[in-house]
Amino acid sequence: MNNLIALVNQLEQNISYFEKSNLKFSSANVGWQIEHSLLTIDRIIMALEKSNPELFKKKFNFSKFRVFLFNKIPRGKAKAPKIVTPQSDINSASLKNHIETTIKNIHQLNYIQPNHFFSHPYFGDLIVKDAINFLEIHTQHHLFIIQDIIRK
Repeated sequence: MNNLIALVNQLEQNISYFEKSNLKFSSANVGWQIEHSLLTIDRIIMALEKSNPELFKKKFNFSKFRVFLFNKIPRGKAKAPKIVTPQSDINSASLKNHIETTIKNIHQLNYIQPNHFFSHPYFGDLIVKDAINFLEIHTQHHLFIIQDIIRK
């Protein structure tokens, strides 16, 4: 969990670049990348909290296996679900507020039982430990995109 907080802090360090974009790396700007990452963390934590562990279905998933093995999400292979697609105007103040909310939400993971889960659209059901791992990989994925956008 500390790693996830550190990654969110890295997102925060890039807020000053929120308007910067580079179509070579993404059709979305830095602010969108940050907001999407925060929305993903928030929505997954919410789903974990509300889940019924008795409904968990363990099933092998090759895509999940590959992403978790290499700790990397391939670029351009998936489209963000609408629930984690930023819908409102993004500015530095809204991003700072969202960072604070997300860090509070991350701390809530301490109170979620390990057998709770959320259903990922590509990877299937992920228990808390796997969900945190996914959130770290996903956030790092967007940090790499942000770095590419800013660097060029």
